[in-house]
Formats: sequence, C-alpha cells, structure tokens
Amino acid sequence: MDVRRRSEKPVYPSKVFAADEKPLKPHKNQQQEDNNTLLIDASDALPLPLYLTNGLFFTMFFSVMYFLLSRWREKIRNSTPLHVVTLSELGAIVSLIASVIYLLGFFGIGFVQTFVSRGNNDSWDENDEEFLLKEDSRCGPATTLGCAPPARQIAPMAPPQPAMSVAEKPAPLITPASSEEDEEIIKSVVQGKIPSYSLESKLGDCKRAASIRKEVMQRITGKSLEGLPLEGFNYESILGQCCEMPIGYVQIPVGIAGPLLLNGKEFSVPMATTEGCLVASTNRGCKAIYASGGATCILLRDGMTRAPCVRFGTAKRAAELKFFVEDPIKFETLANVFNQSSRFARLQRIQCAIAGKNLYMRFVCSTGDAMGMNMVSKGVQNVLDYLQNEYPDMDVIGISGNFCSDKKPSAVNWIEGRGKSVVCEAIITEEVVKKVLKTEVAALVELNMLKNLTGSAMAGALGGFNAHASNIVSAVFIATGQDPAQNIESSHCITMMEAVNDGKDLHISVTMPSIEVGTVGGGTQLASQSACLNLLGVKGANREAPGSNARLLATVVAGSVLAGELSLMSAISAGQLVNSHMKYNRSTKDVTKTSS
Repeated sequence: MDVRRRSEKPVYPSKVFAADEKPLKPHKNQQQEDNNTLLIDASDALPLPLYLTNGLFFTMFFSVMYFLLSRWREKIRNSTPLHVVTLSELGAIVSLIASVIYLLGFFGIGFVQTFVSRGNNDSWDENDEEFLLKEDSRCGPATTLGCAPPARQIAPMAPPQPAMSVAEKPAPLITPASSEEDEEIIKSVVQGKIPSYSLESKLGDCKRAASIRKEVMQRITGKSLEGLPLEGFNYESILGQCCEMPIGYVQIPVGIAGPLLLNGKEFSVPMATTEGCLVASTNRGCKAIYASGGATCILLRDGMTRAPCVRFGTAKRAAELKFFVEDPIKFETLANVFNQSSRFARLQRIQCAIAGKNLYMRFVCSTGDAMGMNMVSKGVQNVLDYLQNEYPDMDVIGISGNFCSDKKPSAVNWIEGRGKSVVCEAIITEEVVKKVLKTEVAALVELNMLKNLTGSAMAGALGGFNAHASNIVSAVFIATGQDPAQNIESSHCITMMEAVNDGKDLHISVTMPSIEVGTVGGGTQLASQSACLNLLGVKGANREAPGSNARLLATVVAGSVLAGELSLMSAISAGQLVNSHMKYNRSTKDVTKTSS
C-alpha cells in the first residue's frame, strides 16, 4: 500500500513581513491537495470496497462476541474453568482481536479526516490561522514530545516564543551571594550535587551553611524568607543536639510575670508566648498570691520513666520475667546494672504489665538536673542486655513500648506520675478576692466545681481538670528551653477550690503529677533559654545537691499554673474574659507597615 504523506516543507516560503503586511492566504486547490496527502485511503488496504469491508468486520465482531459470551455462560453453569478453551474458541478469540484492531484503525482515520477537514472550507480566515497556531504551540516540537507535524506552517508574525505551562512555578527569588564561592555552592545544592544536610561539615561554618541553605530554599520554592532572621544567633550551639539543617530562627516574645512568692522566695517567671493577655493574667494571679502571703509547693515524687516491650513464646515465660524483675533480691542486681550507665541515674522501681505473651517493664529512675530521657534509655538498654543472657528466648520489640508514656496523655502518668509530681496551694483572703480578682469566693468555688470538675468529667478529660494549665506550662517551657512536646503530660493538673475560715477566704490548689523539666541538656544551654533559667536561679546543674535545680524549676512551674488558674477563673466568674481579651489580645496596629 502506498502511504502518501505531505512534505514537511512549508506550503509557501516563509519570510519576514513588515509590520503592516499580512501573509498571503493559501490557494484553495493547493490547500485541498495538502489535505489529501495526509489521508490514508482505507480502500487501498483491501480489494473490497470500503463499505463492504466495514460491514464484514462489524459483523465478525458482534458474531464472535455473541459466540464467546454464550460459551462462557455455559462454562459458568457447568463449573468449567474459563481459561480452558477449545480450538473453535481459540479461533473466535483471534477473530475478535483482528476485528478490534481494524475497527480501532478505522475510527482513528475518521478522527484524522475530521481534524483536517477544516482545510477543505472555501474560506481561510484568521480564526483558522489562530486555531492551528494554538495546536502547534500546544504540541511543541514533534521530535521531543511525539506530536505529529503541524498540518500547515504559517509565516510567523513575530519570532516564536516557547510554550508556557499553566502550572509553571513563579520565577525563583535570587539574592546575590556574598561571594562567587557561595554562589557555586548554592547552585550545586539546588542541582542536587551537594546534600543540604552536609553543608556544616563541608564548610566548617554553621552560620554560613544556614545562610546558603536559606537561599537554596528561596530559589527552589520561589517563596521569600525575608522575614525569617538569620543574624544574631549562635548556630554552632545547636549543631548535633538541638536542630538539623537550620535556615534561621523564630522570634517569640518573652514576658515576665511576678513576683511569685513561693515557699518564702520571690521568682520573676519568664513566659514565652504570642497569646495576648496570658502574661498579664498570670501576673495578676501572682499579685493576688503575694498579697495573701504567698503559696506553698511540695514535691511528691521525682522519677523519669522508660518502658520497653519484650515478647516471649508463651505468656508463662513473660510472667516468669515479671516475677524475676519484681523480686527484691533480683531488683538489687538490676539496679546495679542500670546505675552503671550514669553517675546521676538511680533506678527506683520497675512496674510491669502483661498483655498476652508481651511484657511491658516501666523503669522509674532519678536523673539529677537533667530531664533524663536519654539517661534512662541508656540504663534500660544495659538491663535489657543483661536480661538477654538470663532469658535468651526474650525478643526485644522496642526500647519504648508506650507504657512510659512520653508525649501522650495517659492514665499511667496521671496516676503513677512521671518526672516531678508536685502539689501547690495558697489561701487567698476575702479582701484580695474582691479588690484584686474582682469576684466573690462563693462564685469561684461554684465555677470550679461546675467547670473544672464536672465539665471536664462530662468531656471525658484525662488529666485535664483545670482551666488552662497548658497555657502557662507551654510558655514557661519555651522560655526555659524545655521540650515543648512534653507539655502534653506536664499539663496534667487538677485544680481544687473551697471556702475556708467560715467561708470568707479561698483555698486553691493545683496537683500536677508529671512535670518533666531539666536545667541541663537540650535547649537549656542556648543563650536565651539559659538567661531565663538564670533569672529563676536554676541555671545548669547544682553541684552541691544534684537534681535540686530541676526540682525547684518544677515547683516554679506549678506555682505559675496556680497563679494562672486563679486569675482566669476569676475573670470568668466576674464576666471579664471577653472584655479583657478584646483589650489585650486584639491589635489595632497595621503590622504590614511595621518595619522589621
């Protein structure tokens, strides 16, 4: 079959036209001839006329389909596998495939005929020209995208422009690099030749690495990071311990609440927050406590936890290990193994729980002035290595089995405690309740019962029998370099209020069983957080009494929560909550015009 195609040369020579000159329109006969060259006449492929060929294949297609469907229905009724075919069925399948191929080819040619039939019109106007230009620009070069050559080449009115994608990214932001060397590094990171995480080790300059990484992010994403500060931070201080692949730091304002009179000592409490009214409210609570003679705080327990999960072949073997670690004599041996991991870690007890043939062992230990997660994990690993020799069939599933429980609300922390367990109380006189808090003792007691106790119970709260303990805990945690994620269990709190002294004065207390804080390690060594710890007098480790700084910080957190609970509950009782937030938590300044 002679398949005829049009020449890829232009129908008429292309040339550059003047601004007021239009290209000549093609002659109708020339246009008809070009269109005919694109078509494949189906009658050339078979000796029969086209209408007979089409009828033959349509008849064969439907006949074969009817035959196969009938045969498959009989096989289904007789429970015969469909993949077992006879010779007649095999021939029918081959005929079906042949007819499908022909029909697909026939309809494909029909589509081409419809597409190029636009060129058979008697008129050739500018709309036709625009249509073809759009089709050509959408397909692009045939050699790269596989599109067919354009049906007609039109002399361009202007130099051709590359096609623009609808979802094209905005032009990347480019900030001139400080040196040609930095520019080369930026380009290498953008191209993937240098991993972003390796900049610190390759350059030996953490600030320079952060600056280059920030510029890389701007160029890759096309988003400006102008508002994210880079200067004024010691990036060496976070290398390998606080944050990976830094590009700057976030500014959070720090306010001061106090003085908080706690156990006869005054504290100015730093609070890092972006919530207006929080510091002011806590400060009012501190004022009420101070005017009433101060608050008293008692540490109940001090022990960080880690609970690995181990598995045995039977529940009996899991129970045997449970009895082993709970035996007082065996416990002494395990404590010696545990305590070798650190000079501050001291194993206190092991609490076990069994689920089938799985055993969860909750190790509780003191950790000095550190929050202690890494310390207790090292000790647990030592004990697991020791137990592996005693119980070779023990399979360690994970060093943390969520019976600890870290960064999650849990009943075990609410009941057994984790970190520092603290209770803090104060008696607020009737005069202070009226003059400073602007409410009544009876109203506060009733609100606390219906909101913090009954309302939380109705909500199914777990450790959330308070007004907003997490507000104060989060603010103090961020200011002093604690792990903000541990606000979850550290904010477990129950607030109690009752009238005393013949109903004249108010007794208020907060009980917090799992405050997880430390004064060494993690974010506590950063300059800003270290300054806040120094303000409280608990910076670093206490060499004379290891652990006393962390325990004092936990009492300050509880005392601050006491002040915050007292002030917020008074505002709600007096109906001042909305008005105070409208006054202190709504800015009228146009921040878009404020210079950074």
